[in-house]
Amino acid sequence: MSIVEEAPDFLQVFSDGSVKRFSPGVASASPESTDGFKSKDVIIDSSKPITGRIFLPGNPTSSKKLPVVVNFHGGGFCIGSTTWLGYHHFLGGLAVASQSIVVSVDYRLAPENRLPVAYEDCYYTFDWLSRQASSEPWLDKADLSRVFLTGDSAGGNITHNVAVKAICNRIGHVKIRGLLLVHPYFGSEKRTEKEMAEEGAKDVTSNDMFWRLSIPKGSNRDYFGCNFEKTGLSATEWSDEFPAVVVYVAGLDFLKERGVMYADFLQKKGVKEVKLVEAENESHVFHVFHPDSEGAGLLQRNMGEFIRSH
Repeated sequence: MSIVEEAPDFLQVFSDGSVKRFSPGVASASPESTDGFKSKDVIIDSSKPITGRIFLPGNPTSSKKLPVVVNFHGGGFCIGSTTWLGYHHFLGGLAVASQSIVVSVDYRLAPENRLPVAYEDCYYTFDWLSRQASSEPWLDKADLSRVFLTGDSAGGNITHNVAVKAICNRIGHVKIRGLLLVHPYFGSEKRTEKEMAEEGAKDVTSNDMFWRLSIPKGSNRDYFGCNFEKTGLSATEWSDEFPAVVVYVAGLDFLKERGVMYADFLQKKGVKEVKLVEAENESHVFHVFHPDSEGAGLLQRNMGEFIRSH
């Protein structure tokens, strides 16, 4: 049995189809307030399974209902978990900075569960939220008229595709006020200038591997989940129904180019509010690897300002 695909330190796919994943370290949920926030693990759908973790500010600054931030972790659709140390601490800090309830979703991973499974799992969270809001004590202050979607890397991609699905389905039990995409992971068959450059060869090889493992067999990088230009919305849906968007890019991130292209695409489609924010000297998902860094704190505050203002 040989290794046929590999992301060193994170993922190995073997010739018999089996998969081995490696975690950089996990954090347990803590219902008691630590570092200013508390957390609780939940089961969103036991049959699939889909699980999640709720983060609450330890000492809410208001007695009013709190906005709900639904987070989708990154990892090329193949790795990652909301239980990873970096995600746990960053999302807990985000709950405090934004004074919101953060629900982070652990969706099923590829290649065992190829797209669109991740989109369907994450979209199902809306149904779970609407049912649980009246019975789950940790959601008793949830304001489902102020829901925000966010995610980094592949999670940013999921954020876009789940929002599109919500628009197409005319979802009514939650109101999505905004999207916050952090270092989003998109692609296409047509290479960008940076992707064609010799110095980008290693990044292209890695990205192509994750796409190969995650998109449906027989599809290519122009699959709708990979190439945002394939999004099937009408002109009216883009201009009147698409939520406010902020796209975060990192200056040292190979995916910065795709993030800028995504923001430009939305603006050309007539989306009413599109903002692009760059962290100049940071790398891809720096906030996960360094959740206590000054840059991660700045990102939390910026995201908090966006949430509070919508």
